[in-house]
Amino acid sequence: MYMRRMVPEDLPAVLAIERSAYPFPWSEGIFRDCLRAGHLCYVAEAGRDIVGYGVISVAAGECHVLNLCVNPGRRRLGHGTAILRFLMKQARQRGAKCMLLEVRVSNSGAISLYRRFGFNEVGVRPAYYPAAEGREDALLFAIELTPASCT
Repeated sequence: MYMRRMVPEDLPAVLAIERSAYPFPWSEGIFRDCLRAGHLCYVAEAGRDIVGYGVISVAAGECHVLNLCVNPGRRRLGHGTAILRFLMKQARQRGAKCMLLEVRVSNSGAISLYRRFGFNEVGVRPAYYPAAEGREDALLFAIELTPASCT
């Protein structure tokens, strides 16, 4: 798998993954805004296929994971692990001392990934995400970005 910067031409493939992975996906406009705002947007390629992506924001010594997604048909192959490791290294190289993220309480696969990396649950954001039956809580996770945590 190879990571590279996301470009606008990647958006059809990224949106196809986003729409297949989430019941309430990001719009094309949100991705375009992230690219325009200078957020760090990357795609993961395996062969000629985009298999996942990650979007982070780094400011004031902190990194926020805005989106991390793997094509549902390509999960459980190590892509999420590789993307997260790459994002952590990028954040640390840009001076971030910690990384924060929100995850749906129902997203057990992502929660397991973050815990394997050593993220700690530091809070709950009630009714943070839209859901079929109203709203769903988000767990807030954080990790200190040290050389050991980024390998």
